[in-house]
Amino acid sequence: MSPEVQRFKEALRKHAEEKTAHIALWGDRLHLDYATLYAEVIDRQQRLREAQVNVLALALDNGPELLLWDLAALFEGLTCLTLPPFFSAAQRQHCLEQSRAELLLAEDGQEAPLQAAGYERQGEFWRRRFDGPSILPPGTAKLTFTSGTTGTPKGVCLGADSLLRVARELEQASHSSNPRHHLALLPLGILLENLGCYAALYAGATLSLPSQKTLGIQGASGVDAPTLLGCLAQRQPESLILVPQLLLLLVGAAEQRLFNPASLRFAAVGGAKVSLELLQRAQRLGLPVYEGYGLSECASVVCLNRPGAHRPGSVGQPLPHVRVHLAADGEVLIEGSLLLGYLGEPERVERWWHSGDIGEFDSDGYLYLKGRKKHQFVTSYGRNVNPEWVEAELTQRSHIAQAFVYGEALPRNHALLWPHRPDCSDSQLDAAVAQANEALPDYAQVHHWTRLQHPFTPANGLLTANGRPRREAIVERYRDLLCPTVHSEESSS
Repeated sequence: MSPEVQRFKEALRKHAEEKTAHIALWGDRLHLDYATLYAEVIDRQQRLREAQVNVLALALDNGPELLLWDLAALFEGLTCLTLPPFFSAAQRQHCLEQSRAELLLAEDGQEAPLQAAGYERQGEFWRRRFDGPSILPPGTAKLTFTSGTTGTPKGVCLGADSLLRVARELEQASHSSNPRHHLALLPLGILLENLGCYAALYAGATLSLPSQKTLGIQGASGVDAPTLLGCLAQRQPESLILVPQLLLLLVGAAEQRLFNPASLRFAAVGGAKVSLELLQRAQRLGLPVYEGYGLSECASVVCLNRPGAHRPGSVGQPLPHVRVHLAADGEVLIEGSLLLGYLGEPERVERWWHSGDIGEFDSDGYLYLKGRKKHQFVTSYGRNVNPEWVEAELTQRSHIAQAFVYGEALPRNHALLWPHRPDCSDSQLDAAVAQANEALPDYAQVHHWTRLQHPFTPANGLLTANGRPRREAIVERYRDLLCPTVHSEESSS
């Protein structure tokens, strides 16, 4: 057992002795105190030892059961793969095949796809035998698959020490706020939330793990707002991890007095660009929101704003466990807590990880991200524009649900827009674009926009499973529209 794993396990054992009646896990109905949590993890660790496997896959919804098995695999030294619920059936099968997971725990109702993938039910587990040597790098504790832009998930192999160092840094980042109740909004198949749960357990806090159904969350982007707000009102969490669209939902609800953020002490937001205007709206409401930045390949969080070191608009200063510097072209390079390698690929030997993100530091060491290096386009006036920056300004306002901005070799930038509501008028969309343009320099502003007849979705091939635009596919689909010399039948402004 590595030093970091031993340290984490000892922290849980100490909580079990000193916080015997303190609620550790709160599921849909189940409550577990720290003493019971520790005993249940040890019991599952023994069951995994008896199973004599190397890789455990978990196809479970958020809840105590998922986390107990996750911890048991960590302490037993197995590789754990938690399948995101928003992955398609084909993507899940790909992950299982590539990981060679011999043992799997799944929700009821998954019998047909598991049998089709070669698994057989044996007691509480699903089992499958794989021939040949493992393709996992030695020491892989967590295997997380990125959905990527091509649709074929790519396996990121991470060691336990890297993961737990990040979890400790997350606990320390929120320590001065002293949140005693963390609620997991995101699926534990998302590495950031998984480590956020570890951080809460390190702190001896209560960890709420309602199912995604209880939260009103479906897939990568479906949210039933009244259900989510009702759950938050009932549970009164003190810390959350958010993606920008969930932050937008909470800010909008708070502005309409449908959500009271008074219980919140610390809310981290990341996963995509957050507009400064949205952060300022949150700040005016008293929402303690701290933007951060990370990558799966760096065991999640790299930089984070935090109490006493907060600069809205930046993603914060690098956390103590990493070093960050910029390449000559502004690309963010990272050292520390890096992946062991990609699944099935040669072992990684580079000291610095090339993130693919463009950034700049201010004089106090706060990092500001400018977008993805590969997504930049150059206008016909020679100005570099990162579309994600512009799209964040558009979508984190009241009317625009989806935006795609294009301007390669063009004198004026064009946006494809999908509204939040079908009754949203063109004049409301035009006002939202004008408002976003006020926060942008002239070369990055949207000069033309088109109201789409259909949204971008995974089903039509224009969105990844976790909600990112497939840029090449969108350009190909709307090439005639984006080219200024060809007439379009869709309504444009």
